[in-house]
Amino acid sequence: MKRIFDRIYKKDTNSFYNLLKNNLKTDKKMFIVTANPETIMISEKDEEMKKMLLDDNVTLVPDGIGIVKAAKMINCDIKERITGIDIANKILDYGDELNKSIYLFGSKQEVIDSMKEVLNSKYPNLVIAGSSNGYEKNKDEIFDKIVEVKPDIILVALGIPLQEKLIYKHLDKFDKGIFVGVGGSFDVISGHKKRAPKFFIKLNLEWLYRILKEPKRIKRFYNSNIKFLIKIKKEM
Repeated sequence: MKRIFDRIYKKDTNSFYNLLKNNLKTDKKMFIVTANPETIMISEKDEEMKKMLLDDNVTLVPDGIGIVKAAKMINCDIKERITGIDIANKILDYGDELNKSIYLFGSKQEVIDSMKEVLNSKYPNLVIAGSSNGYEKNKDEIFDKIVEVKPDIILVALGIPLQEKLIYKHLDKFDKGIFVGVGGSFDVISGHKKRAPKFFIKLNLEWLYRILKEPKRIKRFYNSNIKFLIKIKKEM
């Protein structure tokens, strides 16, 4: 686990965004994995996931206050969390500014349709190279289509770990592109779901807001976050 923490991005948010924008501007390929406690816990049991998180071609960012707190416990200098939804929004901003193209893969078709409306309205210079909902049976075939259209930005909203594994599996086929597994970000950006109020965000309590809105998440939270912190304490 310490090896994975050593690979997580250590600088501040602005430095990461500058790196992201520069890579997009220069067509440098970049696969971003938003590492949270659930990501780490999955890698403890999944060798494929662990291999990916330890790969130098993958950029890990600290998504979640649990990662930041755990890092302090094991004397790993991670400055602040960089959330997946914020990364998605920044990519859209930069893509629009730099006249880049994007492919949307995942979520329900109605969410994808709403995403297109938002992008066309808010990001008029961002070209939508294509889209596919998350219910396509042959997801490898979808990635073959993405390879053909050569988008600059590829956002995959299939949930962890499927989205990350799928990107990693096909990454070598691409010469360029910023790849991110964005989970439920399409729902928020499209307006189908609301992000936590600023009060929760400022206090690093977005996880609590999600549980309050969807109580069924509490079991998932326990299996990832609570067990994660218990494991960290054992390794101290």
